[in-house]
This record gives sequence, structure tokens and C-alpha cells, in this order.
Amino acid sequence: MIKAAIAEDDFRVASIHEQFIEKIEGIAVVGKALNAKEAVELLENKEVDVLLLDNYLPDRNGVSMLPVLRKRFENLDIILITASTERKVVEPSIRNGVIDYIVKPVTFERFKEALEKVVRRRELMESNEEFNQAVIDQVFTGGQAVGESDFLPKGIDPLTLGKVEETLNSLTSGINAEDLSEHLGASRTTARRYLEYLISVGKARAELEYGIVGRPERKYYLI
Repeated sequence: MIKAAIAEDDFRVASIHEQFIEKIEGIAVVGKALNAKEAVELLENKEVDVLLLDNYLPDRNGVSMLPVLRKRFENLDIILITASTERKVVEPSIRNGVIDYIVKPVTFERFKEALEKVVRRRELMESNEEFNQAVIDQVFTGGQAVGESDFLPKGIDPLTLGKVEETLNSLTSGINAEDLSEHLGASRTTARRYLEYLISVGKARAELEYGIVGRPERKYYLI
């Protein structure tokens, strides 16, 4: 569960944002702050993954807080929410690492898109120990593969890939390459190639399963 905090001086707006978050799977509000001082105290005293930061707080602008927040809370994702569209606000926000920038008035659709991006990025980061270019691209695009069907590697057919993902999605106990090959009517080598591809782009994971006899085998699960 992703833990979110809201820094917003208008309690009515903060309440709306909290209601938005309640409708998004995988995220929960752990605290709210009415000003910059309270926001920092909240971050110091609670575990927070993502901060929804209003720019125009009564004691300090959100943009001016970004360098401090980045230094003190390294694992914190920040979404700036503001009515400002000026370069002097947008540019430093981007340079100081906000993962999204939402212009007020906020629609639920845009709000949901930003928070789901946080969830997908964190899932990708936590499910990979090493990152190839495909996974890194997804991290930087909020978990979305860019033009995936147009840039599949040689030997990966989009229709077959879709079937493999559908098969994995229907199984909670995972599947090995041999069983998948029978399901697809393809060779074990082909099945393994698709499974390993899904791991490479952060869509699947593998675990070693030890049987009574013989060598352990890799079982694959959809993320």
C-alpha cells in the first residue's frame, strides 16, 4: 500500500483530494498538513511515499521547499499541485524532481492518472534488482511501455505475447516453461523466451521451486 500525505492550506480542497485517493486502488492517506511547517513535521513523524504538495502554502511556497525535501527525504515522490502555469514555477519543479505537476482546478481523471503512475513506478522499482533499457523506459514513463508493439525484439510476436500474459494472469500459482509450451502448442524454448521477455520489461517475475527430486525449476508469475 502506497502511503500518501496532502499539504494543502484549503481544508476543503484537501478533503476533495483525500476523497479522490480513497477511490484509487493501492494508495491511502496517512496525514494532511495545512502549511509547510506541518508538512515537514508530518514527513518526519510518519512513513510517507508520496506527497501532494500545494505550491501556495501560507508560510512558504511549495517550489521553494523542493530542494530541502529532496535532500531530507530521498525516497519521497512529490506531485506539485498549483494554479500556476508560469515558467518560474514549472521549470524549478521539474529540475527538482517532481514526478508530476497538476494544474488546478484538478479533475479526478488527471489526479488518478498521476497517483496510478506513482503506484506503477514503485512496483517496477521494487520488483527488479537490475534494470535493462526497456524497464528503465517504463520507469521514466510511469510504467507505460512506449510503443511496445512496434519495438518488440526479434522472436517476440505481439499476439503470442498477449496470449502468454493472459495465461499468466489467469494463474495465481504461476507456471513453468514446460507447462506453458503445452498450453501454447510451442516449444519449451519458445515459451521460455516469452517468459524471460516479460521479466525483462518488468511485467513478470520468476521464483525457483524445489521439488522432491531433480533440479529446481523456474516458475513465472505476472506482476
